[in-house]
Amino acid sequence: MIDSNSILLFVTDAPKSASFYKQLLGLDPVESGPTFAMFILPSGLALGLWGKAGVKPAPTAAGGGCDLGFKVATADMVDTLHAEWQGKGTTILFPPSDLDFGRSFVAADPDGHRLRVYNVTEN
Repeated sequence: MIDSNSILLFVTDAPKSASFYKQLLGLDPVESGPTFAMFILPSGLALGLWGKAGVKPAPTAAGGGCDLGFKVATADMVDTLHAEWQGKGTTILFPPSDLDFGRSFVAADPDGHRLRVYNVTEN
């Protein structure tokens, strides 16, 4: 069985993106350089930021084609993180809203990658 343990986002400027995610997540990268940075999220998932100029084969899509999801425990935490991220100057694409699955908002990183914070409503 193959198990997913990392996500790589192709970015224009790896150090700039690393700074953005460090501020947003309150985490230091475990690896950082001019073309790559790696964060280990509390879930154990590795989030890599790779300068797209050096990726082989070259990426063919821009950021924004999917969501990187951050599940939180309560709907109130969605609102709290929204306020925190907005206070840090993060671009908000979709304000906190109640959707069919729960409460959610969507932000964007400097390359347009969509970051969805959400809570699942239990039925």
